[in-house]
Amino acid sequence: MEDKWWKDSVVYQIYPQSFKDSNGDGVGDFKGIIEKIPYLSELGIDVIWLNPIFESPLVDNGYDISDYTSILPQYGSMDDFKDLLDVAHASGIRIILDLVVNHTSNLHEWFLESQKSKDNPYSDYYIWKDPKEDGSAPNNWGSTFGGPAWEYVESRKQYYLHCFAKEQPDLNWENPALRQEIYNMIESWFEIGIDGFRMDVISLISKRQDYPDAPDDLAYTKSYYVGASNGPRVHEFLHEMNEQVLSKYNVMTVGETPNTNSEQALLYTNPERNELDMVFHFDHMHLDYGKYGKFSDIRYKMSDLRQVLSEWQEKLAKGWNSLYWSNHDQPRAVTRFGDEGKYRLESAKMLGTLFHMMKGTPYIFQGEELGMKNVPFESIDSYQDIETKYFYEEMKNQGESEDYIKRAIYLKSRDNARTPMPWNNQIGSGFSTGKPWIDYSPDNKYINVQENLSDDNSVFYHYQNLIKIRKNYPIVVHGDYKLINKDDSNVYSYIRELNDEILYVICNFSGEKINFQLEENVNAEVADLLLSNYQDSPLLFSGKLELRPYEALIYYKK
Repeated sequence: MEDKWWKDSVVYQIYPQSFKDSNGDGVGDFKGIIEKIPYLSELGIDVIWLNPIFESPLVDNGYDISDYTSILPQYGSMDDFKDLLDVAHASGIRIILDLVVNHTSNLHEWFLESQKSKDNPYSDYYIWKDPKEDGSAPNNWGSTFGGPAWEYVESRKQYYLHCFAKEQPDLNWENPALRQEIYNMIESWFEIGIDGFRMDVISLISKRQDYPDAPDDLAYTKSYYVGASNGPRVHEFLHEMNEQVLSKYNVMTVGETPNTNSEQALLYTNPERNELDMVFHFDHMHLDYGKYGKFSDIRYKMSDLRQVLSEWQEKLAKGWNSLYWSNHDQPRAVTRFGDEGKYRLESAKMLGTLFHMMKGTPYIFQGEELGMKNVPFESIDSYQDIETKYFYEEMKNQGESEDYIKRAIYLKSRDNARTPMPWNNQIGSGFSTGKPWIDYSPDNKYINVQENLSDDNSVFYHYQNLIKIRKNYPIVVHGDYKLINKDDSNVYSYIRELNDEILYVICNFSGEKINFQLEENVNAEVADLLLSNYQDSPLLFSGKLELRPYEALIYYKK
């Protein structure tokens, strides 16, 4: 299939349980999403990515799937999902699903059978290893959510591998029968009418068969990377998946690829290799990590951010980039990369401007278009996230102060992204008439859809304008990226070039006024203003500007 429609698309990520509840049970659902399709159409997006919608015991919010063919009843029925597909498609919006095939739930039929014995049809669907002579685990790997990555099962007298929670056993992709089951399942969803998949931790599906011990300098909760990340057969498996299924449908694929650098990413995304269309990388997400990984109060450096993003823009010129600030696993971008206080609106628009004018497919996480910020929960008991709870205990055990722990969790917990979508400033935020599965953000009273839609100068309308520019100016999709003024300590600026056209993107990451002047080797002919996050920015640009706090400008010359 040669139609690369995903290059022109803007994707909107919906966390189903937190988007819109139609029946008052406190959990979002398909009918709620259907109700809000007009809102998404007004924003201008092209694709909805739904976090997992499959049957699950919800140990890890749906990333522990117990049946790939059934819908989680809380979200509705299969008919409800098909209605959602029909309504979205009628509005010109495609839908992609979350494909979680590195692991399943331990309640999946395959695992229930696999754990019974070593000689049943499913015995080799998962990764089982004998204990060491002393009975201990096969190696020293830790799991993402704490504790060892191995769990002992008496019925087999063996350990199984789980890189995540013990309720999420890893699948054995070395088994061709297992791979065929997965490909058949993928095809069945394409036949239902979905438009692609986001593939969860897909860079982990191939394990080194010697299962080596991890070196001591690797973080325990990520120590499995030594044998599970970008493994020896991962490209073979993805090429096989592409050949057998993906290539037969006009769909998009984006792989989540933790611990993958730009050189490795090109192997996944180079169209000549027939694997994936694009990947999510994490290099910009790791710039503020500390002793406990993501749970730190370190602030990123803009120069590091600029270096990372430019590297990916340049290295993936032959592949394709996915552009994201936030998702269901990350805190809110305004708090993390902008200013959640005085300049919340300006910095939210600036961050949107920086990414939406880059080469690649932009992803908007629900509420990002409202300028939502991190959630000031009243107590630690309000957090639901399995990862947050583990690191809370870990930091306490390490003797960290309660103030530091609360600060680190406020800055980095995944629950910052998972609170219900605020549709208005009323009780229940227009999300539900019942008690929500997770607390509302107290900021909903002034950060919500209703407020945004009633203000012509809101973050929503800025995002809407960014999407319009992408659709009306091919240079945004197809132009070359070139970093400029790369030594400026406050301003991230770049140009896009296509034939005789040039697009200037200038973003002030500072809360101060900054003088900006184009470096000498950059064409400084007069360009016209396309968009700004201030209402009175200069309409013409010829190389010199006085930038206000978090000011973002897009100029165009043909």
